[in-house]
Amino acid sequence: MKLINEIFIGSLTAKTDKEQKEFLSNFRDENRKDKIKISITPNLVTKDLLKTLKAYGVTAIELEIQSTNGYILRKCGYTYTYEDIKKATKLIKWNRLKVSFQVGVGLPDSTKIDELNTAKELAKLKPNLVRIYPLLVVKNTKIEEEYNEGSFEPLTLNQAIERCKELIYAFNRYKVREISIVKQNELNKSEETEIVAGAYHEQFAQLVADSIWYDSIVDKIKAFNVKVKKVNIEVNPKELPNIYGHDNENAKKLQEYYDVEIKAEGNPDIKMRKIKNYNSRSI
Repeated sequence: MKLINEIFIGSLTAKTDKEQKEFLSNFRDENRKDKIKISITPNLVTKDLLKTLKAYGVTAIELEIQSTNGYILRKCGYTYTYEDIKKATKLIKWNRLKVSFQVGVGLPDSTKIDELNTAKELAKLKPNLVRIYPLLVVKNTKIEEEYNEGSFEPLTLNQAIERCKELIYAFNRYKVREISIVKQNELNKSEETEIVAGAYHEQFAQLVADSIWYDSIVDKIKAFNVKVKKVNIEVNPKELPNIYGHDNENAKKLQEYYDVEIKAEGNPDIKMRKIKNYNSRSI
């Protein structure tokens, strides 16, 4: 049996109808065996567009949704509304295409509460996938102008990690299971994507995952109700790096704040995102 990959080919938002068709045609010719995913803002989704996209082999659409808060959207210069988001999602599903949402964190005037409300509103629409990203200040953009003027301050790296993590927890509470962090390692490699400021880190997605695992480990340690010196952990082998953390940061923090040493072992029988066989040694 052959595996068929789903590849993301880019955004159609800034393209004219002619440019969209040329772009899709070229990509279809080069990737005949692949499932194709594109992104676009909700207000541009129409029945005719979806018909065209299906004809060119598109199987999944990611809606570029920075927020569901009307004030924040207008502040950022977007013209779509939550009603547009709902309408676009319904049309995409009606056409039997997968739908995912790309959600922003740290937008101008956006607070943690605003982002949690966005998660609640979007979860009602039952997307197949949600991708989260912290807003970065990119060169030659309106946000850079506001940053230079002092009217916009991007999130720090630690703030962005915490806000993205809280959004993941929220989507999980609302039964959205497929959640990921937009990769940053393709940014900052050209003048068009040069990062001026913000929570940029090539391993940002790992840092968020590390922080989630750290919270889980701390919760387990506290549940022992006794002072422990060492904790042995079993997880899926793929998640061993997240237990110790990037640059061993989780292990260092556990040692510093809780005086606990951790030892992690891989067990392929354990499902992803699960922890098993917590053993502790008291002191």
